[in-house]
Amino acid sequence: MNKIIPQFFTMVVPLGESGLRFFEQIFGVTSLFFQALYELRKIWFYRRQVVEQCYSVGVGSIGLILVVSAFTGMVTAVQAAYQMEPYYPKYTVGALILQSVVLELGPVLTALVLAGRVGAGTAAEIGTMKVSEQVDALESLALNPVGYLAMPRLIAGFVMIPALTIISDTVAVIAGYTVAINTIDMTALEFVKGMRMYFHLHDVIVGMMKAFCFGGMITLIGTYMGLTAKNGAKGVGTATTLSVVTSAVLILILDYVVAQVFL
Repeated sequence: MNKIIPQFFTMVVPLGESGLRFFEQIFGVTSLFFQALYELRKIWFYRRQVVEQCYSVGVGSIGLILVVSAFTGMVTAVQAAYQMEPYYPKYTVGALILQSVVLELGPVLTALVLAGRVGAGTAAEIGTMKVSEQVDALESLALNPVGYLAMPRLIAGFVMIPALTIISDTVAVIAGYTVAINTIDMTALEFVKGMRMYFHLHDVIVGMMKAFCFGGMITLIGTYMGLTAKNGAKGVGTATTLSVVTSAVLILILDYVVAQVFL
């Protein structure tokens, strides 16, 4: 009995510590979000940082998004033709491509790709500033790190990632259209007919809502992980990894929540 009790605590204590860290991180992320919202009152003062982050997140990601979305549309067209052509009219392929891209594939795949590019880059950049005491230097210059680092990135996420999702949706549908009319003997009129029959503005709105939530979440998580990095280069690497993994998991969770609520 005397041996069992210490072994029990050896197993339970790490679980308790992990739980405390989990709730501590939830509180930290929530606090950072509201602090960044409060710093919006100084958006004109930090306008240069806002423009730089919008350019970095938006323009810097276009090439990657074009490649990913093009092949997403292509493979969606191939899969739709394979699964539906024997049982349904050909024009339903166009409907399936449009709805799957606008509702699911466009927002989610764009967000997952940007979680790797934007989220990891944000965590690594701010984490390096944190461990090299550049964040402390900002405070000594009377600059709020939240306003200087977090708020511009949050705006960039909320604005540019939905814009990139629109580009992704458009390119994916065009790529799917090109594959459909060239590989499954489908006419352009049939493809457009399917899209028009099953197009709903509500689907577009839900897809944009997903992209909006994903964008703010990716930049918020990356910024938080960067600001809490410690222990030198190893800590920066850990923060970067946690940023990507956490963002990817939360993207899938938010995807389900938004779909469940609005669909």
